[in-house]
Amino acid sequence: MRRITSRQNSVVTRYRAAAARDTDGIVLLDGAHLVQEALAAGVRLRHLIASVEAMEDAAVARLASQAEASGCDVAVATAPVMAAVSPVRSSSPVVALADRPSDGIRMYSAHAPLIVVVSQVQDPGNVGAIARVAEAAGASGMLVAEGSADPFGWKALRGSMGSSLRIPIAVHGRTEDAVEEARKHGCRIVALVPRGGRAPYDANLKQATALIVGGEGQGLAASLLKSADEQLTIPMHAPVESLNAAVSAALVLYEARRQRN
Repeated sequence: MRRITSRQNSVVTRYRAAAARDTDGIVLLDGAHLVQEALAAGVRLRHLIASVEAMEDAAVARLASQAEASGCDVAVATAPVMAAVSPVRSSSPVVALADRPSDGIRMYSAHAPLIVVVSQVQDPGNVGAIARVAEAAGASGMLVAEGSADPFGWKALRGSMGSSLRIPIAVHGRTEDAVEEARKHGCRIVALVPRGGRAPYDANLKQATALIVGGEGQGLAASLLKSADEQLTIPMHAPVESLNAAVSAALVLYEARRQRN
């Protein structure tokens, strides 16, 4: 097993590039949990690096062996090197590079797809949390559009707790294109708005649905709201005017799950 002791090593450069999203099709998995989730999901690991100290832990050693058995290059590194390859302030003991999961169109294979369209959600933690709750609620997939954080950036992947490695995700340049794709696959377009819409439990969410979730600041563009088939608003007591984007998505997705069950 290769040992890396220099921060100038070319492997360190690869990890830094992946953290900055300067690599095409390669994502950075920070932490043993994400690496384990990637292996379980069948995502191809390209490289794994673990700290010398972490390899003394039987669980980490098993994880490294599993990765190596899958064809992944595995190395151990000193603490300074781990601090360079792990993007978090307190460096993780295990970090890996993996192929970005393919999006495909399998999100539309269900009888009545339930799609989440994310628009202008800039916080990567929120994007990851939406992916996590989408999978938990049984959504078919997620379309991430303009102005939103990269769902495969390391922060969003950590926020998803592995869900982004399993649930189908497609990235679009324009929200209108994402909406048009969902409409072509028979989805009814539902926009989540802070006020003036129908309550989620009064809407029919049993049919093929694409739920558009916007950022907490500017919300959704007027053109999107006009083109939507329906607008939904989560009832709130004053003076609260809005909820976190991931919380809002969760409430509607679980109402859809309730209706469909």
